[in-house]
Amino acid sequence: MDKIEPVSVIGGTGALGGGLAARLARARIPVIIGSRTEARAQEAAAALVAETGFADVRGLENSAAAGAGQILIVAVPFASQDETLRAIHRATRGKIVVDTTVPLVPPKVARVQLPAAGSAAAMAAAILGKEVRLVTAFHNVSARKLRDGGPVSCDVLVFGDDVAARDTVIDLIGRLDMRGLHGGPLANSAAAEAMTSVLISINRRYGVAEGAGLRITGLADAGS
Repeated sequence: MDKIEPVSVIGGTGALGGGLAARLARARIPVIIGSRTEARAQEAAAALVAETGFADVRGLENSAAAGAGQILIVAVPFASQDETLRAIHRATRGKIVVDTTVPLVPPKVARVQLPAAGSAAAMAAAILGKEVRLVTAFHNVSARKLRDGGPVSCDVLVFGDDVAARDTVIDLIGRLDMRGLHGGPLANSAAAEAMTSVLISINRRYGVAEGAGLRITGLADAGS
């Protein structure tokens, strides 16, 4: 199993990134918060230390955070995906990069709008190349559920062509007290990306404040 500590959250000052960083800190996993500016990242890191009581949290500019982490989680809006991945590209070689990007295009975020490339995952693969062990995950888990620190009843589907990298990410998800499941190759990421818009539509229609999620039934209590 790959070494997973520390974990860098690129875009860790946003809602999803902040939720993931908080979850990591509560699990006592060393975390590096990345942001466009080091000052903002350090501010978020200090706040997270105060919130969780876990001291091993640092804040760095995104490129430096990418260089310092063993696993990188990219949690930025779709509009920032290209710029962010290009900015950290050199620091990602040989590492596992977990891209959480969902192609939401305001104002109609409750409508599926996959990009011409087929998925945000395909776009990430084209930017990062074959030297990066690209995995996608966390598309369908709300930032609020992650930040609250309580039980997360939905599953986390994990996609990637590198099965060993998927295994590592699923192990990490288990340490965050969630169930990660193999969703298949990177091409399958398009399904989870599209489902996010469906879940947003459900949230709006039925008033699901904490965010609806997906749970795969018929499985034994395992993450394989």
